[in-house]
Amino acid sequence: MTTAAIDFASLLCSRLCHDLLSPVGALNNGLELLADEHDPDMRARCLDLLNESARASANKLKFFRLAFGAAGGFGDSVDAREAKVAIEGMFGDGGRIEIGWMVEPATLSKPAIKVLLNLALIAGDALVRGGRLDIGAEQTGNGTEMVVRAEGPRLVLDPELRQALEGRTSADEVTPRAAAAYLASELARQAGGSIQVSAPDDPFVMFGATLRAG
Repeated sequence: MTTAAIDFASLLCSRLCHDLLSPVGALNNGLELLADEHDPDMRARCLDLLNESARASANKLKFFRLAFGAAGGFGDSVDAREAKVAIEGMFGDGGRIEIGWMVEPATLSKPAIKVLLNLALIAGDALVRGGRLDIGAEQTGNGTEMVVRAEGPRLVLDPELRQALEGRTSADEVTPRAAAAYLASELARQAGGSIQVSAPDDPFVMFGATLRAG
């Protein structure tokens, strides 16, 4: 493994730890409150919060394992339903974000799954106040085409992420925040494709990705 690969793995780990800090911290706080609380109603509320935090932690781990790790087995393709479950667990819980799933193939290549998940992660994070997240994919004679679209009352896409998605960020410029965008861009590039990003002044955030066959 090269130094650049090790550095990038470290960036992904930093991103993962950052996203898990909140639910795991809530678990710790909830346990401390539960240990000192004797009122039955308050203990029940503490248990509810612990359940919510535990579920959020598990959902994030499942998502990151598929988006960043080696989940999906040792084959060349992954069941698209795994990606659907991961995205619904990450963003669909609580009803803040409505998810539209329009992925036609039953399976997708591992690079395609990772690109799709990382684009969904970035688009979902852009929905600061919730909204709708649509994910679509189809296979053509030339490869796999994907579209991820986010629309809501407030959309925030950091210019740093836009730059990384468009392939305008070098390996030594990547930050933990932009790690997912850089990974998606590199996977698309290595597959002979690219990622397109909607204009900054559009009332939605949309990503289009193409991965060539073979």
